[in-house]
Amino acid sequence: MDVKLEKRSGQRLPMAILGGAVSTDGATLIGACMDGVYKLDLANGERQQLYSHDSYASSVHWLADDIILSGGYDGTLRWFDLKTSELKRELPLHEFWSWQTAVSPDQSLFASVTGQYLAGGYKYEPAAEREPSLVIGETATGEILHRLPHVPSVQSVAFSHDGKRVAAGNLMGEVRIFSCETGDLQTTIQTPDFTSWGIIKSHCYLGGIFALRFAPDDQSILLAGMGPMRDPMAGNGKQLWQRWETFGDTPKMLDQTHEGENGEGLMESLALHPNGKCFAMGGRLRGGDWNVALFSLEDGKRLTRLKTGYRVTTMHFAADGKSLVVIGTQGQPGSLKDGKFPDFGRVEIYDVAIEQG
Repeated sequence: MDVKLEKRSGQRLPMAILGGAVSTDGATLIGACMDGVYKLDLANGERQQLYSHDSYASSVHWLADDIILSGGYDGTLRWFDLKTSELKRELPLHEFWSWQTAVSPDQSLFASVTGQYLAGGYKYEPAAEREPSLVIGETATGEILHRLPHVPSVQSVAFSHDGKRVAAGNLMGEVRIFSCETGDLQTTIQTPDFTSWGIIKSHCYLGGIFALRFAPDDQSILLAGMGPMRDPMAGNGKQLWQRWETFGDTPKMLDQTHEGENGEGLMESLALHPNGKCFAMGGRLRGGDWNVALFSLEDGKRLTRLKTGYRVTTMHFAADGKSLVVIGTQGQPGSLKDGKFPDFGRVEIYDVAIEQG
């Protein structure tokens, strides 16, 4: 398979974009930013701040009937009606941050994960959760269906393609997969490869699984993050993805980033191509020549790569697979100019050309 990416256009938002959702026609982006939720015209760059959370907005989804669902570091979910420009519902969900949210493929369910890493003993293992780390509910009503346990902090969440299961990944490299119907724990995946123990500057655990995506057949799942380091503050661990089975008492790893195909940096985003044959992984670059790359689902080989020059937090393929929207943030805001910070939220669109080998 030969894959080529060519940049088509780029736009900006005032603040860092931690999550994004694209309209079905690919014309508009909704961005979850440090200072609220924005609407961005991807053609002409026109933007509008729609509403805000009491802290950073961390994730956002575009539901049917132009309803926007967002989560934030204030621990709430908020529903906003684009047609009426009204905030429809606010749901206090967590005492701590909503790290990440997900919506089921049929848009009937949401899931949100939370948790603060606090030392639970002299080995600095995580203390037990103070509240359930995974919450599942109905998008139409906000009704909570399940509050489920995990080991904090839980930083990533994803629904299976059939909408029957939800997976949540944490700081310690543990993924728990639950039934959406019953809330029963079905499978546990444990990998130490995404977690670092800081022995140089930070005497604590750092890292974890930052993105999850079920493979198209739901028989396996992709995990993304960063390989372990002696000095986690350096951020120079291996750019890492792994693929694991999703069934059974002792699931096994099927594949991972191939030797020689990685640089250094924390990977925060995964996106599946609609053809079901490849996926994109993106994040921050610490060392190497890429921070976005496409990989084959069949054999795990790297197909192509990009060096964007900014941290990538979210990616979306168009429904026809012919374009990829890459979303993130470039550095920190500079000095005020005319009472405003320079824009540092980044959105780029790449044309995707795939030739079957």
